Amino acid sequence: MHHTILLCGGSGQRLWPLSGVIRSKMFLNLLPAPDGGTESMIGRVCRQLGRAGLGESVLFVTHKDQAALVRRYTGNRYPVIGEPHKRGTFTAAALGVLHLYTTGTAKPEDTVCVAPADMFADDAFFHLFHRFTEVLAASGSELALLGTRPAHPSDQYGYIVPGEEAPGGCAPVISFEEKPGRVRAEELLQASALWNCGVFAFRLSFMLSQLEHMGLPAELAAFTDSYPGLPVLSFDKEIAERSSKAVVLRHEGEWRDLGSWAALSAELQEPVTGTGGIWGESPGTVIINELNIPLHVIGVPGIVAAASPEGILVAGKHEANAVKEIVQQNADVPGYGESSWGSYSILDRTSGGLERTLTIKLSILPDQELAVMPCCSFRKHWLILSGHGEITHNGISTAVHPGDCIAIGLAEQHGIKARTAMELIEIRTSDGDNEDSIYT
Repeated sequence: MHHTILLCGGSGQRLWPLSGVIRSKMFLNLLPAPDGGTESMIGRVCRQLGRAGLGESVLFVTHKDQAALVRRYTGNRYPVIGEPHKRGTFTAAALGVLHLYTTGTAKPEDTVCVAPADMFADDAFFHLFHRFTEVLAASGSELALLGTRPAHPSDQYGYIVPGEEAPGGCAPVISFEEKPGRVRAEELLQASALWNCGVFAFRLSFMLSQLEHMGLPAELAAFTDSYPGLPVLSFDKEIAERSSKAVVLRHEGEWRDLGSWAALSAELQEPVTGTGGIWGESPGTVIINELNIPLHVIGVPGIVAAASPEGILVAGKHEANAVKEIVQQNADVPGYGESSWGSYSILDRTSGGLERTLTIKLSILPDQELAVMPCCSFRKHWLILSGHGEITHNGISTAVHPGDCIAIGLAEQHGIKARTAMELIEIRTSDGDNEDSIYT
């Protein structure tokens, strides 16, 4: 039996300000969809896995802070488990395997495929997943990978150097090289190397043996308890690069990593998304604007202009990757976030003496709710901007409409359920540095 574990661990810092810690790149609703609209990377992958007959096999593994968001973007159609801490692709894959094993979903002899949730490939790519069980059995290998023919000598991808290919497109793995320089990448292309797609398949028993070999628990509860003390472990380095019995299956079609502005902008339907416009001689320029403030570019070619509540980026498409280092150096509280119930944007932070005020705009989806909670360290006002719902305040439920304002004191229990889509302003006031977390 085949099982597919999709890993959702990336933060997408190269696509700041649209993606970040809370909303990674796989949730960006920008890709062309078959119905003429747009879809997210994670939505596209789910659709393709379903078409390939793999939808029933899928398990998502993500950080606990993004679990609700994964469920929302996948329509609650798949099981989702959350890691207590980010500890790398090997650790996430092991958690997924132990979940399948402990719940009785998978047996030791079953095939498990581990892949990133933000893959961008053609449908034929996903149909190759069905071949993993056959390839592992026929080759006697412990690990099978997917590689694709390079379109150009990229220094942004990892490479797999294959041996002599057997009938069916399968070859032994000779070596790996991670993001080589341009000259070395050209040499690898001459040697028929493949881009490493980050897809690995193995029998479940193989992962159990690896955990035992590494001195790690092979039982779900014990493994989860060990998370705080685990180092960051990469599947590539811990397993793939150390395996002497690995094979690679060649994919001849479309595959790309949309982790950069240059790559993502090439897939957009229109050069302008959101409010604004491109004028004059500006070939190759794109605008993606999530703000209600118009953004215009006049006579500037080949740039990306992206704006969100997190910030504004204006950069040459092929130089925009440098934003990753800038964001890491200037990490701050997120200005935008999403969850299962909707989204929030930080509008303002004000400090005066000991008093601090935080102003947030909340957008709640129809029939979703913010669960009843106390105000632990601040007072709060909710001003309803649009939509209709029901507020529970100290055990009393009341219908609310646009224009209503509700004052909530310290330690008072409160929650809200949207009957229609709702927007509201939340104003938090505290008397010190202590501030409860932003909604997740």
